[in-house]
Amino acid sequence: MQKVKDYMVTDVEFVYTDNTVRETIEKVIKSRHHGFPVTERNKKLAGFVSVKELLKNIDAMDRKIGEVIRKGTYTATPEMGIDDAARILFRYSLRDLPVVDENGTLVGIISNLDVLRSHFDRATPTKLQTLKAMLENRYGLNISVTRTSVPIDQLVPTQWEVFQDELEGRRYEIEKGLAEPLLVIKKPGTYILVDGHHRALAAKTMGLKFFKAIVLEFPLNTELGLEKTARNKGVHKLEDIKIITDVHHPLVEITTKLLIRERE
Repeated sequence: MQKVKDYMVTDVEFVYTDNTVRETIEKVIKSRHHGFPVTERNKKLAGFVSVKELLKNIDAMDRKIGEVIRKGTYTATPEMGIDDAARILFRYSLRDLPVVDENGTLVGIISNLDVLRSHFDRATPTKLQTLKAMLENRYGLNISVTRTSVPIDQLVPTQWEVFQDELEGRRYEIEKGLAEPLLVIKKPGTYILVDGHHRALAAKTMGLKFFKAIVLEFPLNTELGLEKTARNKGVHKLEDIKIITDVHHPLVEITTKLLIRERE
């Protein structure tokens, strides 16, 4: 079972009960968050402060946050199932859920994005099992599977085109920590990228050196069909992939059409 501790952020931005409204507003402006957990000086969770509560006290900038917030808030524990945390977030229309230990000390935070990330991780195994079964049946092998980080510069692509708008979307997801793992076949001395070309290329343009992946260990040095097709297209490394700028990714096309229809 997936647990909160597997997806929570442990480097939590928070404020103390004795911080002022002014200090907290300044912190919000500098961050990407819409509010912060509030703790005592010993990091015991006291509550949560939102932008809405700060706006209500805009004329009392020197007021302490401990006086502004309603004491207590919904919380999760590290051992709680991710689905249970998702239910709490959904039922109470929350963006973030502080995570506390048995002593009530703030140890992390889990957000809607983290829950979405957990669902992406669940979707990947379907592709994995299909590919694994195909390789095992074709080559008469037992393929082992590992989860690890792979070097981006060593990836050999099997796709020769990507969409610029989808690249931008993937960069945003990676920045937010919302990116499912790549699907890679590891041959002797070679990493064959099967699924996740937009993610891999976006990560490379962001200067990342490694990316998490589900890796199928393929012990033979046989050229696979998808490798041969890519080679015939002149694609040997990520830089060889053509970036399409004049056509939208199909997902964006569908979304745009829906928006236009709604306006009509």
